[in-house]
Amino acid sequence: MQILTQDLREKLLANGRQQQPLRGTGSEIDFVPVVKLFTPDAGATWLLTEIDPEDPDIAFGLCDLGLGCPEIGNVSLSELAAVRGRLGLPVERDRHFKPDRALSGYAREARRLGRIRA
Repeated sequence: MQILTQDLREKLLANGRQQQPLRGTGSEIDFVPVVKLFTPDAGATWLLTEIDPEDPDIAFGLCDLGLGCPEIGNVSLSELAAVRGRLGLPVERDRHFKPDRALSGYAREARRLGRIRA
C-alpha cells in the first residue's frame, strides 16, 4: 500500500501552503490531522497535518515512536517509507482514521498518556 494517496498528499500540501506565511509568527493554524500512519509491529504512530511546499519530503505533525514521549515536529516521508518494524512490516496508513479534533488536542492527550490514542 502506498503511504499517501495523491488526494492526501494534495491536502497536506494545501495545508502547508496555508501555514507557510504564518510559520514562526505565533499565529500558526492548528490543523486537524489529515492522515494517521502507524507501524503494525512496532508501536509507532504519526498524525500528519501538512507537507512543506518547499520540501515535499518533509511532513509536520504529532510523532510517537512508542517510547513514551510523543512530540510535535517534522518527519521525512522518504524515511517513513523505509521504516520497518520488528517483523519487517512497513509503515501503513490507517484507512479508517476519522480525526475529531485539532492536532493540539491530540498532542495534549498524547503527552498525558505517553502515547497517541487516535
